[in-house]
Amino acid sequence: MTALKNDTFLRALLRQPVEYTPVWMMRQAGRYLPEYRASRAEAGSFLDLCKNTELATEVTLQPLERFDLDAAILFSDILTVPDAMGLELYFAAGEAQIRQARTKRKRCRRARRARYGKIALCV
Repeated sequence: MTALKNDTFLRALLRQPVEYTPVWMMRQAGRYLPEYRASRAEAGSFLDLCKNTELATEVTLQPLERFDLDAAILFSDILTVPDAMGLELYFAAGEAQIRQARTKRKRCRRARRARYGKIALCV
């Protein structure tokens, strides 16, 4: 196993003495990077970027290659959970909103109406 070049972040997590306060970058903070936008374009969609292990690894490491940081958080998104549940959620192009596929919404509304006699929010 390769020795760590910088274990400051891990020692701080263990509440051990460190020479300085370690710095890490959340994935959202890297979205402005041109290399991130190129990776996302290559993936085709945000969710496909999350699901592609090579590209997810690449965008995780991009801020570390650009800035003198101590750690990075593995790239993923909370949207992967509802996607795995079959909820067919996606980000609309150019929007920050989460959308649900129209066919899924219609099926959900019909099922709720049949069960409860009214329309309920389908998540």
